[in-house]
Amino acid sequence: MRIGLLTDGGYPYATGESRLWCDRLVRGLPQHEFDLFALSRSADQEQQGWVRLPDRIGRVRTAPMWTHGEDARHSGRPRGVTGRLATGLGRSYGRRDRRRFTAHVTALVGAVRAGTETGPESDGADAAAASGLFTDGLYGLAELARDRGGLRTALRSETTVRIVEAACRAPGTGRTVHSATVPDYLAFATELERALRPLSLDWYDEDGLGEVDLCHAASGGAAALPGLLAKRFFGVPLLVTEHGVPLRAHYLAAPEGAPGAPVRALLANFHGLLASEVYRQAALITPGNTHVRRWQERFGADRGKLRTVYPGMEAERFRAVGDADDGGGPGTLVWIGRIEPAKDLIALLHAFAEVRRAEPGARLRIFGAPVQGSEGGTYLAHCRALAAQLFPDEAADAHAEGDSPVAFEEIGGPEVPDLAEAYAEGGVVVLSSVVEGFPISLVEAMFCGRATVSTDVGAVVEVVGGTGLVVPPRNPRALADACVALLRDPERRARLGAAARERALELFTVEQNLTAFRGIYLDLVGHAPARWASPARSRDPAGPPRPFATPPEAHVRGALLPEPVPAGVRAPRVPSWAVGAEGVCAGARGAGDGDA
Repeated sequence: MRIGLLTDGGYPYATGESRLWCDRLVRGLPQHEFDLFALSRSADQEQQGWVRLPDRIGRVRTAPMWTHGEDARHSGRPRGVTGRLATGLGRSYGRRDRRRFTAHVTALVGAVRAGTETGPESDGADAAAASGLFTDGLYGLAELARDRGGLRTALRSETTVRIVEAACRAPGTGRTVHSATVPDYLAFATELERALRPLSLDWYDEDGLGEVDLCHAASGGAAALPGLLAKRFFGVPLLVTEHGVPLRAHYLAAPEGAPGAPVRALLANFHGLLASEVYRQAALITPGNTHVRRWQERFGADRGKLRTVYPGMEAERFRAVGDADDGGGPGTLVWIGRIEPAKDLIALLHAFAEVRRAEPGARLRIFGAPVQGSEGGTYLAHCRALAAQLFPDEAADAHAEGDSPVAFEEIGGPEVPDLAEAYAEGGVVVLSSVVEGFPISLVEAMFCGRATVSTDVGAVVEVVGGTGLVVPPRNPRALADACVALLRDPERRARLGAAARERALELFTVEQNLTAFRGIYLDLVGHAPARWASPARSRDPAGPPRPFATPPEAHVRGALLPEPVPAGVRAPRVPSWAVGAEGVCAGARGAGDGDA
């Protein structure tokens, strides 16, 4: 079958989230063909180019979601088609279209404003009304964009700003939104255009998303928005996979340059309403862990549509360390990850000060690099300064060189050439985060057979499952006590490490992830209704049979023809895998020539 893989700021770009997972999915399911529809998040991401794509990716269509220089293109791409971002420039709206635009934006912005008062957990009539207004406005704008060549210019117009102003000043508006000023109106209109930019793409035709058999969104939000339109325009089923909680990021983050709380409140509710609509329309939702699943249920996801599928990780690269019986450095704690405030290395350093009082020979090795940007470098410098203050260089006597028990290192040097070697250096692996989704470093430590001490955030408890020690976040004393307990008990470390490795090999490998999605794809398309179309839409009518080249209709004698379509109704189409060499449904081709 042909899968439309929808990504936002990830695959096929060399940087971005879900990049490795998408690549493993495409390479691990060779029986399917993939068309890639990717949204990029920055000019820097575009300039760094793509990863090497497998041959089974047929087409690649991309579009920018960043603000400045949307027409910039990276000349070194290996192949593919770049999606055109329709702006509507040069095609002024007539009176009827202006009325349509005003009505749809008014409905959508009114729903967003109303939703700031009801909240995601409200199940009353007001919440239902806000959801109905939101979907009316969203799909109305999508149809207008398809008919009139895009919305970008219109969404940045004075009309949109005035609609936002009227909504914020409407009677009954809460204090936060009602306090919005002109800069807030302008900022929200700009962010709204950016969020709705996928509506203006040229992906929604019979040669684009109308040609795929299944849309698989690698995240919610903007990535799933093209999938919503593919379902509405062509009846393509939608599968949504979320390994993190993008909604939580929307609630916590403010857009760059946003004046304040009114914009954050409006944007947070917009993304909440969009998430609820995505979950309602999806045929199946696959959260990467229970932590994500709880957020999805909070925003209206039907429990009957939810199926937890853990992200697959490569266990083979850690096999040598896991098979070894040395147990790592008996007095060494290892921390691995991106150095940023959410990882709370400050608490870890204070905890290690307590560890040193109990175990003077203990050492802490921190492997990582700061996140890009000035914030990451500043945080790393702050951590180094704190470590120097807490642990002055120590020397055995007046003539020996001092040595700090805390080391900040990067993987790739002569002593630690790769990631597996970094885990091998420690007897205990520590995770000190205050915010975490799916803890990848924790799973890697489990593959290596290492005992772990972790803070209780995100999916940590679900991943560890009793094979490591878990303590409250922002509690250096508890973190220190757990580390000391394991450093003093090598037999317990060995037992926990062995149990952790067995758990990781059972639940978190690439193989279990591919097996799950192999069955999900077949099940979703098997339950999807046939969509008829002209034989000319077949990509390769004379080629080899597709996985579904012999559907159940092939067992029925006599020709099976599509039912007539009433005038004025868009005819559904036949998926590419259901079209045979003569350009008719495989069930009709050869029917009557004998039993299938």
